[in-house]
Amino acid sequence: MSSPMSASRFLEALQDEGLRVVQVGEWRTHNRNHKGPWGPVHGVMIHHTVTKGTALTVALCRDGRPDLPGPLCHGVIAKDGTVHLVGYGRANHAGLGDDDVLRAVIAEKALPSDNEANTDGNRHFYGFECENLGDGKDPWPEAQLEAIEKASAAICRVHGWNSRSVIGHLEWQPGKVDPRGFTMDAMRSRIHDRLK
Repeated sequence: MSSPMSASRFLEALQDEGLRVVQVGEWRTHNRNHKGPWGPVHGVMIHHTVTKGTALTVALCRDGRPDLPGPLCHGVIAKDGTVHLVGYGRANHAGLGDDDVLRAVIAEKALPSDNEANTDGNRHFYGFECENLGDGKDPWPEAQLEAIEKASAAICRVHGWNSRSVIGHLEWQPGKVDPRGFTMDAMRSRIHDRLK
């Protein structure tokens, strides 16, 4: 069981991993904590945004939509690999997912298939939204993939987790497809190598 790191430690961890970080507004206190607890945290979740253009993507992820208030993640990973911090604390990114998947993440074991939506993921996962149309054709530049790897590894390093603590939204919630365009197994392999 891990308590969330402080916002300052989160920023420091990302920077220590060599990431270029942009702090957006009052990101440290922008959260949904009034809707429920934040923590204990057990892992990192990767998403794609189905958007184009960094400025639009960052604004959407910070402010949310009429049907889903922001923040929609903790950090937005742009095509150029820059991480834009838009919130910290409980964020509307994971939604309800499979309790069996959460148990596997906690145990750092192979993931079962996600066939239920019965567990609050917003409480338990750090979330990164990655700028991509999510159509399987929009490219994932190497700078962006490397930033996903580094951001995930940075959080794992602080908490003493291994690469199995990093999952995609598609592995958590039935019906989700993100991230689309690379496999989470390949990303976990990269994170594993970085943590060695």
